[in-house]
Amino acid sequence: MSLLTLFRPILARAWRQAATPWLPLCVAVLLTGCAGVKVSSIQPSDYLSQKRSDILTEGELSAATQESLRVIGLELKACEARPAECRQTIASTPGLTDERRLSSLAELWTQAAMQSQRNAPNSHGSDEIDAWMEAARHAYAYLFFSSRKSSERVLEDRQTQVRDYYNYAVQQAITGLFHHSQASHVEALESSVLPWNGWTLHTDLSGIWLPRDVRMPRELIPASSLTFSGLRNVYRRDGLGAELVAVFPTDEPALASQSRKAPDAAFQEAPYPAITALLRFEGSTLAEVLRTRDIHIQMYDPYRFNNVQLAGEEVPLAANFTSGYGLWLARSGFSTQALRSLLGADNGLLRPKIYLMQPYDPSRRVIVMLHGLASSPEAWINVANEVLGDETLRQNYQIWQVYYPTNAPLALNNRAIREALQTTFSHFDPKGLAAASQQTTLIGHSMGGVLSRLMVSSTGDNLGERLLADYQVPADQQDWLRQRMGELLDFEPLPSVTDAIFIAAPHRGTPVANHRIARWISNLITLPFAMLEQVGDVTRTLAQLKPRPGKQGLLRIPNSIDNLSDQDPFVRLSSRLPLAPGLRYHSIIGNAEPGVPLAESSDGVVPYSSAHLSGAESELVIVSGHSVQEHPKAIVEIRRILHTQLLRNAAP
Repeated sequence: MSLLTLFRPILARAWRQAATPWLPLCVAVLLTGCAGVKVSSIQPSDYLSQKRSDILTEGELSAATQESLRVIGLELKACEARPAECRQTIASTPGLTDERRLSSLAELWTQAAMQSQRNAPNSHGSDEIDAWMEAARHAYAYLFFSSRKSSERVLEDRQTQVRDYYNYAVQQAITGLFHHSQASHVEALESSVLPWNGWTLHTDLSGIWLPRDVRMPRELIPASSLTFSGLRNVYRRDGLGAELVAVFPTDEPALASQSRKAPDAAFQEAPYPAITALLRFEGSTLAEVLRTRDIHIQMYDPYRFNNVQLAGEEVPLAANFTSGYGLWLARSGFSTQALRSLLGADNGLLRPKIYLMQPYDPSRRVIVMLHGLASSPEAWINVANEVLGDETLRQNYQIWQVYYPTNAPLALNNRAIREALQTTFSHFDPKGLAAASQQTTLIGHSMGGVLSRLMVSSTGDNLGERLLADYQVPADQQDWLRQRMGELLDFEPLPSVTDAIFIAAPHRGTPVANHRIARWISNLITLPFAMLEQVGDVTRTLAQLKPRPGKQGLLRIPNSIDNLSDQDPFVRLSSRLPLAPGLRYHSIIGNAEPGVPLAESSDGVVPYSSAHLSGAESELVIVSGHSVQEHPKAIVEIRRILHTQLLRNAAP
């Protein structure tokens, strides 16, 4: 019975008597009291916050979970005061659909794990890990064993929230297990079955790459915990699973002391690979999943797996393609070592090394990147990330970055880089039959562009003899010197290379190398003994040669800055060497002087006339300085060229 019905006789009598002047006000109050629902407007931002905020985003339970509590008569404050009792009540009280029950329990277990984490930061205690596992279990049950399939809820916000509970719980549980007991983790990797705190863990690592010479990663880092400066974009893929970065022992400068790999190894395979982890709970029914203590830990390489089968459904696999690369560069110490290498200081680089940006894949074509003078793989920070951020390119290419001593003469680096590449290709594909061993693309910046050109050139006639033409060589040394010079200077195009992109490359040298400051730096460069001993006998012989009449100057082994001069004999001769037949090549050139005629312009270091190559399939000139490879237009052009290569190969 409403208030109005109850008081109607009294109101009618009062009106008739007209004895109460305040009666209209009383009536208004009574009528207002009868309105139990009020309406107000909210802003779009408030709407989205109310609809989508939850324990992960705002630190408070979602509107959906709070509604579930009210449906079965639970108060939020009482639930927060006695969380275990609250979860038990939700699990056992009728009145909730299985979707409501499971999604609420997944969020409440997430809340419990986060509270345990706050109480004992960085401890990764058993109670915390157990709570994360329960959060993952109930989210898993919601996603795959509730009344509707995931595909039927694909547009629902609640499913997105529960997916996030699952992914975050898996991330925290696995990294917690890793840190909680290193010894046990090693056993799990080796035995695949490990009892832990009342659970039985079954590990399946068949979906990931593991190096052969180490037992386990040194670290397992959640990709979501990393942020980077210097990278324009972070490329990832939405889906199911915890996005992780595995850190293996490596031999880059900052971590060399912890490496088990020989320091002079020709290559390093993916020292920071991306991994996506899943937890699968034993059982084929909802009741079995909620009761089981058996968990399957499944690891996947997200470069190789886009989707996975889970509980009879095919689901997209989450991935983060940037974090491993960014973490590697941030920890590498390349910038310091690159300068030490240029000056020939201790702990500098002595020979080239090939760094594979992802685990070797025989089905993907290889892109080889070569940096410039006094540089390192850091020169390609955004180039490599943006190339592999493109889904089509990521599915068809893998990137190898060459890190080489930029103080060494071009001829020595040319030979050493060739050997390192051939060793790496032979290691992974001895017979050379894999797609990865075919149709390699070279991308070189600055001096790396000159080296790239040498690798696709042929000396034809003996280049050494042409360099010696101005000097008097004793008859008894001619054959020996011709042979030794040939080892350095006679070469043919690398057979696997079909495409090349030259970026700001001083093919004909640069007058900047002749300037006073450049000559001062050149005089500071010292080639280490370990490098000189490779050509020590040649160096001593050349130093004794006398120029022919009318010629002048001593013949010596040049350093890298000497080689970049437009007056250097080696550069002048090598710039005229024929390129490999059928090679498709492109030029990207910076122009820091857009107000002058193009033929007379320069990027501030390399003149256009030196960077230009006739016969190129394309040439793009960008208003930029010498570091044009990082310019957004250059990156777009590189991607265009790589896409064109794929289309050309796909054509009938």
